[in-house]
Amino acid sequence: MVGGTLACALAQGGLSVAIVEASPPSSPVTWDDETPFDLRVSALTRASEAVLRRTAVWPGIERRRLAPFRDMVVWDAGGNGAIHFESADIGEPVLGHIVENRVLVESIEERLAALPTVSWLRPERPLALEVGAPTARLHLTGRVVAAPLVVGADGARSRLRDLAGIGLHRSSYGHSALVATVRTEAPHRDTAWQRFLPSGPLAFLPLPDGYSSIVWSAPPAAVDALLALSEEAFAHELEDAFERRLGGVLWVGERAAFPLYRQHALAYVRPRVALVGDAAHTIHPLAGQGVNLGLLDAAALAEVILAAHGRGEDPGDLPVLRRYERWRKGHNLLVQGAMDGFRLLFGTDLAPVRLLRNLGLRATDAAPPLKRLIMRQAMGLEGDLPPLARPVPLTDRVPVGWLY
Repeated sequence: MVGGTLACALAQGGLSVAIVEASPPSSPVTWDDETPFDLRVSALTRASEAVLRRTAVWPGIERRRLAPFRDMVVWDAGGNGAIHFESADIGEPVLGHIVENRVLVESIEERLAALPTVSWLRPERPLALEVGAPTARLHLTGRVVAAPLVVGADGARSRLRDLAGIGLHRSSYGHSALVATVRTEAPHRDTAWQRFLPSGPLAFLPLPDGYSSIVWSAPPAAVDALLALSEEAFAHELEDAFERRLGGVLWVGERAAFPLYRQHALAYVRPRVALVGDAAHTIHPLAGQGVNLGLLDAAALAEVILAAHGRGEDPGDLPVLRRYERWRKGHNLLVQGAMDGFRLLFGTDLAPVRLLRNLGLRATDAAPPLKRLIMRQAMGLEGDLPPLARPVPLTDRVPVGWLY
């Protein structure tokens, strides 16, 4: 998702891009009311929406399937503290959108197919990397490709990161995330819900037609036990954990789980190499920021590369790539640290901590200026944003190619 978006931005800027992809092309999905929901979804901020609009990916998402969320309710299982965010409070139509990962991937690939300077090398895997001047040479399973810059957008287990000799800080959160699609008795009302349990956060994210995507983070043994339950028993556990905020759980789809790790690359760049997205950093999904940070990486790197190209600079030179690293590394570390802090704050059952966090939730909910500031920051409406990610005026939401 991140690498494809970066390729769209660079190709729209007139550069030639080759995408190395391990998987073969997949058959297109027929999107209608009967199409099963993807287990993995992304909560896209308004900044991510802006990136996808300016790279002309958003129309493909709208033609397939997406769900806006206009409100967000967060509450603590260890007390009566809660906070409610409403997009109307800051004059915005939505806080963000829930988009299935498969929808996002297909929409990106559709856009890439319309860009004449994009080529696909698939199925291929990187085997070795040689860095020199003026190009890097990437040895693949079936060929060798040379380019002034190679970008690693190959996920948390990035092979390119290893080939470039970039180290990694990695630690386990001690959690796994259980994901599933459910249908509830009461409508979700275009609201994203999250309850902080002592064992970990439980989120209900709105999908079309009254369905919700759940992300339930808990210790691995607890998640394994939930996976082993029958559909009926799991529905009862889910209702109890969620305090039946949406009534009974009427239907539960396939369940899956994956372990959660905190990762951060020691460097984002080397000569002729850059990392974006999960190849550079991963965080706990409690605030759904993973893909949004990755899309900001893509937007920032595109800005740096196209600006260098316009000035006649070599986009693979280390001084050029350092501009991208300085732009994004500090912000990503800050968000990663904030998510770790929230996880630790809500993960303790000590009475004094419980009291303070509930007081904090209630005080924040009663302070509209502070809530508006939090919303604008979380939605990506403020901050040091790349041009691709800056808010798109309502009167200018016609997809156009981004011309640098």
